[in-house]
Amino acid sequence: MGWLQAQQTSPPNILMIAVDDLNDFIGGMGHPDAHTPNLDFLIARGLLFANAQCQAPMCSPSRMSIMTGLRPSTTGIYGFIDDNQIKETNEATQKITLLHQYFKDAGYYTMGVGKIFHNHAPEGLLDESGGREAGFGPKPAQTFHWDKKGTSTDWGAFPERDDQMPDYRSAKWAIERLQRDYEQPFFLSVGFLRPHVPWHVPQKWFDLYDTARIHYPPYLETDRDDLPQIALEIDDLPMMPTTRWAIENRQWKNILHAYLASVSFVDHYIGEVLTALEESKHAKNTLIVLWSDHGYRLGEKGTFAKVALWNRATLSPLVFAGPGIPENKRVDAPVELFAIYPTLAELAGLPAPSHIEARSLYPLLAEPDKNWQTHAISTWARDNHAIVTNDYRYIRYEDGAEELYDLRRDPNEWYNQAAAEMYASVKVELRKLLPKTNVKWAEASRYDNNDYFRNQKIRDSQ
Repeated sequence: MGWLQAQQTSPPNILMIAVDDLNDFIGGMGHPDAHTPNLDFLIARGLLFANAQCQAPMCSPSRMSIMTGLRPSTTGIYGFIDDNQIKETNEATQKITLLHQYFKDAGYYTMGVGKIFHNHAPEGLLDESGGREAGFGPKPAQTFHWDKKGTSTDWGAFPERDDQMPDYRSAKWAIERLQRDYEQPFFLSVGFLRPHVPWHVPQKWFDLYDTARIHYPPYLETDRDDLPQIALEIDDLPMMPTTRWAIENRQWKNILHAYLASVSFVDHYIGEVLTALEESKHAKNTLIVLWSDHGYRLGEKGTFAKVALWNRATLSPLVFAGPGIPENKRVDAPVELFAIYPTLAELAGLPAPSHIEARSLYPLLAEPDKNWQTHAISTWARDNHAIVTNDYRYIRYEDGAEELYDLRRDPNEWYNQAAAEMYASVKVELRKLLPKTNVKWAEASRYDNNDYFRNQKIRDSQ
């Protein structure tokens, strides 16, 4: 029985909030500019995992790991996949119960709106679905700054009103559900789209910021000079703006401004949902978990994109709050994002899910100051992994190439120490932590924005 469950006369409800492409540009995570009063309030009343590492630095494989409790290297879901194809991907996925089905089988009434899985949710999984509006619009008739094929990246104030945004309607749908009565515990999932590109929100959210006062993230122009060739091939993203382009065209602060405005916009509607919960009869018996599927580089490592094994792409906000959860606590040890599944199960007092690889974070929720000496693994395509510990980030690629960053001396991961003799024994120990299973690409999974990924999948199919 979970310690939260022991305090309650009935199983806790669960409100799960997913935010697309949100990095740590949050006031409560230490960003100097971010206007995020609602996220800050949630962090203050709960426990922040400030070093949660996603299992893949892209929406679809990351979310599939969360919903299955399995690593990409076990499922072969390295790229996009249709929600309805997840369960039959391979032998491993056939054995598991998806997160929402697990709670449904335990007597929960499941509801969801917006982007929860990659699209919305597999057909029939939710008892009640608000669906998801297609795409990431609305968009202006012509792009403002960027129109490269293969990305929706663009930035600027648009449209005129919040009620023209899908996230506005998702919030209203969730609020209405929180005002109802239920005869059984509920599991309500709300998936917000912003700050996914395009970074378009109404002007009032831009007005919260003075572009001239916005801080640049840490940046080293020669950052990529010590990377192995395979890292450059994997990170070849001609459809995305480079930092050099942003500097030369004086757009870097404008991009940061638009991203921050998008974060403030979604913060407001997260706040509306949280307020509705607080004002409802469910407030005293509802557990909240908020997460993003991965981080986002905003000029670090030379580009504006996710999809990389460096910290700026893998760091994912993760917050738990609610009755029994310690308040105003922060854990800086690396944890894995897909731990959400077993953690929620344990908090709800349910049996540990079988056939999943994720490890519950319950011990840290019960004792935030606990000495947590585990590591986190992120994967980007087959047999490319990052191992993150308290002190190091070790990246090993399928061809044996390596990167090693001493996080104590180099928190920005600027200086690759993989060739330094003084770190040889460190690499030996970190190699032991690499996944032993690296299945081939699942036939139903794809990522076509880069020659490396296309060619790797072709090789896997031969």
